[in-house]
Amino acid sequence: MPPSKLASRALRYVFLDRDGVLNRKPPEDRYIQRWQDFELLPGVPESIARLNRADIKVIVVTNQRGIALGHCTDEDVEALHEKLRQTLQAQSARIDAIFYCPHDEGTCECRKPKPGLFLKAFHQFPDAAPENSVMIGDSISDIEAARTVGISTIFVRGDKHTRKPGAEKGEATADAAANSFSEAVSLLLET
Repeated sequence: MPPSKLASRALRYVFLDRDGVLNRKPPEDRYIQRWQDFELLPGVPESIARLNRADIKVIVVTNQRGIALGHCTDEDVEALHEKLRQTLQAQSARIDAIFYCPHDEGTCECRKPKPGLFLKAFHQFPDAAPENSVMIGDSISDIEAARTVGISTIFVRGDKHTRKPGAEKGEATADAAANSFSEAVSLLLET
């Protein structure tokens, strides 16, 4: 989908992946277990604040398999997300909701590329719909999950050293692509 088609929607919701979009993605098979390991990417607070000022709700949908593998607990992830919210709030930025999947591969309906996280968000935010939403992600599973429910997608290329397998397919499948989350937000708001 060309950027002009993305802009033609009455955008009210932006769904985001977490690792690789908001924060530096760890190497494959590594997991962020505590706030000290969490590094926000450049421009993230400012870009979220831009979405907030445009009256667009920001919802994070993230796979957190490290819980199922015993690297961290639900409480660890929730504490990290609370610290993320506080850090963003201190910079006049707000995430409206965070939905995460704690399960291992093939054991649930919420782990992306399954659509369960989006369906939970649609339940909690009844005015959210595919027609007024966009997903910004950095993996093929982000793009496939969003497309399953009919949401337009922007693929974030990010750091080539930490890309997941299938990144090229994710970029080719997405409606648009950007080098960073900040660039994706500019694409949405400036076209």
